Formats: sequence, C-alpha cells, structure tokens
Amino acid sequence: MTGVLIVNLGTPDSPSVPDVRKYLREFLMDGRVIDFPFIPRWMLVNLIIAPFRSPKSAKIYKELWTENGSPLKIYGEANEKQLQAALGDEYVVKLAMRYQSPSIESGLKALQQIGVSNIIVIPFFPQYASATTGSVYEEVMRIVTKWQVIPEIKFLNYFYNHPKFINAFAELGKKYLAENDYEHVIFSYHGIPARHIRKGDCTGNTCKLGSCCDSITAMNQHCYRAECFETTRLLVKELGLKEGTYTTCFQSRLGRETWIQPYTEDVVKGFAKQGIKKVLAFSPAFVADCLETTLEVGEEYKELFEENGGEHWQLVESLNDSDAWIDLLVDLVKEKSLQN
Repeated sequence: MTGVLIVNLGTPDSPSVPDVRKYLREFLMDGRVIDFPFIPRWMLVNLIIAPFRSPKSAKIYKELWTENGSPLKIYGEANEKQLQAALGDEYVVKLAMRYQSPSIESGLKALQQIGVSNIIVIPFFPQYASATTGSVYEEVMRIVTKWQVIPEIKFLNYFYNHPKFINAFAELGKKYLAENDYEHVIFSYHGIPARHIRKGDCTGNTCKLGSCCDSITAMNQHCYRAECFETTRLLVKELGLKEGTYTTCFQSRLGRETWIQPYTEDVVKGFAKQGIKKVLAFSPAFVADCLETTLEVGEEYKELFEENGGEHWQLVESLNDSDAWIDLLVDLVKEKSLQN
C-alpha cells in the first residue's frame, strides 16, 4: 500500500490575534522563509513582525474566514477525500500543512501506523521554491530520519509544466475571456526575496534576474522565477493570447529589500498610463484560493486598479476542489508511483 501525503502551506487555526501570531511565528521562523541566522531571525520575528503584524493580519483573515473555517483548509480536506476516492484502496491519502494543523508529523505518523510500503509527498506548489517545496522536503526528512524503519519516499518537485495543470487553469480563464473583451491579462505569482534566487544558482553566474528566465534550461530548471515565466508562456499559448497583451509579475512583497520583479503593485498602477481599462488576473502559484488570491489579487489590486482609472478587474479562481485538479493529482501520484 502506498501512502500519499498532500501538503499545502498552512493557515491559522482561527482568525484570532493569538492564533494568527502563533501561525506567523511558526511560518517566519522557518530558516528557508527568512534565511537569517537563528538569533537575528528570532528577534526579528518574535520582537517585531509577529507582535505588530498579528493584529493587522487577524483583521484580514476575518474577512477571508467562512462558517467552516479557512478556505485553504476547507479545500485541502475536500481534496484529501476526493483524491482518496479517485485512487482507491491501493493508496492512503493524508492531508498536511507545512505550518499549523494538520501537521506533516501527524500525517506521516498516520501513514507509518498503517504500515505503508512507500510514501509519495505531493507539495501543492506548482513551481519549486526553497521557501515552499524545499521547506516541505526538509520537514519530512527531519521527521522520518528519527524512524527506525524508513520506507521509500518520493517527492514531487514541481508540476507547473504538466499539461493538465496548464489546461485546468486555462479552461478557468477561457470562460471569462468569452464573457468580456479584456485588454490585458496579468499573471501574478507570489514573490520571494531576490537573494533566494541567487542562493539557488549553483553555477554562481547563471542568474541575472532578467533575460535568463526567457527559457528553461539545465542551468535554471530549479529557479522559481524562471518557472513562473515558463508557466506564463505555457498558459499564454493555451489561451491564444497575443504578444503585448499579458504581463508576468510578483506580489506579496514584505520589507524594504529587493524581491523578484516586476512587482504586481507597480504593474497595476502602470495600466492607467497605458489606458488599459479591463484586466483579467490569474494567480498560477496557488492551487487553492486563499488570502493571497481572494483578498490580495481579487480585492486589493482591484481597488488599486480602479483608483488609477481602471474599470473592470476580474480574478480567475484557483483550482480549489475542481474535477480537473483531482484528475491532475491522480496523474501526479501514478506517475510518481511508476518512477524507479
């Protein structure tokens, strides 16, 4: 029997300030998220970011919260049941979050107690980044290295270029393109500090944070920024968009240091100067709607767009609990099962 651990980023247990503070502390104390030495990272997170950011973040989470809880967790729980039903009795599917609950440790322990012969870990991040997929790998290995018997473990590195992923997102967008005459399409991905990209350049001279992302090569195949631009190219081809009618950009910048660019906020402000009035927005770094999609892209950037002269802003929803997403997950699991 094969165990399948599906992993998303995580969410606070509730939108209360204490729970949000607890979540932020766990999330930001991850050395792959804030890659400072432990002591300055601890001081930054526990004395500055968590105390001052928690009340503001709690208000935002309250806007996102539903009667059943956080959308990210709701969709995750649905995916666990859907994927289990689709895969059948030869597999056991467990949901985990990198931060908060259900934890990766509890998911792995459940698979261990069942007695699975091997484990497939599927991080819900289409593009590889050290702060997301890399962090999941590290946490899984931290836990299983303590086991007396370690089963075979296979990790999914990325799936941004899987035909079913591209097709699923494109089909969601096509319904909006058919309803309105959009002048521009924006592909907004979660940002990361530029230094993360440079640290991941094992060659030391490939990364230029520019034209080096114009194609995927052996030298940049694990570069998050390059994978995001490739995701856009694949979606553009599937959607049949014309050159000059779309933009790739990066959101959720935190602090004053340089993050990967262009910044979504600057791109949105620039639409006014270009006379663009109607925009369709994708968030292809997320498979489930969450704070960064529903509120940041769906509402905050919409308000910014309208303040700068825009008229119509439409967010394309994430894959969530769609049949196309589950069909893709089944393929990803079975493809990994067949790999030697």
